[in-house]
Amino acid sequence: MFIGEYSYIIDHKKRLSIPSKFRKSLGKKAIVTRGLDNCLVVYSLNEWQKVTKKLESLPSSKIDARGFSRIILSGAVDVNLDKLGRILIPDYLKKYAGLKKEVMVIGLSNKIEIWDEKNWKDYRQKTEKEIGDMASRLEELGI
Repeated sequence: MFIGEYSYIIDHKKRLSIPSKFRKSLGKKAIVTRGLDNCLVVYSLNEWQKVTKKLESLPSSKIDARGFSRIILSGAVDVNLDKLGRILIPDYLKKYAGLKKEVMVIGLSNKIEIWDEKNWKDYRQKTEKEIGDMASRLEELGI
């Protein structure tokens, strides 16, 4: 399980360390792809298989299903964790997420998100102000 938020630096070789707490659950290989809200998402291989099965089950006759699947799947890349637990972030994904040098690695139960530090702080601040209203809207889902 991935939880918490951690501040990291992308080095000059475009490598990012994954928090040591996350490495065992992630394994030696992972998938990185575009996420929602201009962040990146990191999946273990096992979790990625679940995601792709869900995407495959979407009706290709629906424009939203096609578009969503295309963006998520075409953006995906498999990465290897090196001996120090670092992954290489491709340029096109860095650009998509607006990643600069300082990033936040966020644990979200079954996946990890990678955010530009400033974007994460802005998003978190805005969302924290709305948490009460969100809880009210999510009540129907049993949250």
